[in-house]
Amino acid sequence: MIVDEFMIDYERQKRTGVSEIIYGEGKNVEQIEHIIDDMFQHDQKEIFISRVSQEKANVLKNIFPKFTYNELSKTFYWKEDETLINSGKIVVVCAGTSDLPVAMEAVDIARFLGNDVDLISDVGVAGIHRLFSKLDQIRHANVLVVVAGMEGALASVIGGLVEAPIIAVPTSVGYGANFHGLSALLSMLNSCSNGVSVVNIDNGFGGGYMAHSINSLANKKSGIE
Repeated sequence: MIVDEFMIDYERQKRTGVSEIIYGEGKNVEQIEHIIDDMFQHDQKEIFISRVSQEKANVLKNIFPKFTYNELSKTFYWKEDETLINSGKIVVVCAGTSDLPVAMEAVDIARFLGNDVDLISDVGVAGIHRLFSKLDQIRHANVLVVVAGMEGALASVIGGLVEAPIIAVPTSVGYGANFHGLSALLSMLNSCSNGVSVVNIDNGFGGGYMAHSINSLANKKSGIE
């Protein structure tokens, strides 16, 4: 079933600087195809769809071959102009390999929005020496996105080592008492480190988007834009 018309917010970019992002989970292939066609008909220069399953992507990629699909983060996107618009660095720091799908969602949206983004992975607190070996790179960031499951301690640790703002992203990675990410969320919300804000469980998109917003503001204040 395809609805006759999608109420896509084509004025959002004028208001917020970013065009509407499409949430792919819960939409079937026909609906996503119809949305993309509609956006092209309205002369959209960039389209980003999150949470697109491999099964849907296999079909959509044949219809829209210019789009990029990241099977890890499940993002499906296309952009006419990939020029960087912000000079400051965003660094996404990921505790473990199991957290990578969420971390890559943050990386993808931040890069899509025109930022220079680095990813540092597998530096969780269980082997904290690995984190220390990356501190120089981490400290050069304008803003950090810290992604962690289990007890979610990584954001607090990094918060005590840097001056840049941190967006903490809890993941649902962990055993039973992790409660599908609730324990990591509560740990991050109760962080004793200054400068740590928190988005919802597994919301890599939200973390990457917020990092872009902060980085854009920093660039404007420095006279880059």
